[in-house]
Amino acid sequence: MRFEVAYGKMDEQALLVVDSDTPLTARQAIETSGILQRFPEIDMDANKIGIFGKAAKLDVLLVEGDRVEIYRPLIADPKEARKRRAAEGKAMRKGGGEK
Repeated sequence: MRFEVAYGKMDEQALLVVDSDTPLTARQAIETSGILQRFPEIDMDANKIGIFGKAAKLDVLLVEGDRVEIYRPLIADPKEARKRRAAEGKAMRKGGGEK
């Protein structure tokens, strides 16, 4: 069985292939891939994961060809960033000029 494990930072990305004779959980695929040694900042208890962009748990059993994606923590809260942009937009006049 073949699986992929993906992780990316701003300046570096990795897509590692894992071959196994038996089915693996997402955790087992991550551990087997060697990605934890390549990116020691990955914390299996803190980083969220997904399979092809859909949130998943570490104990999910993978299917042939699955890609496990390890997500980095958010730098900013999306709701707060949206509020800040909206507040900044109120200071702008229609057409882009300042009040």
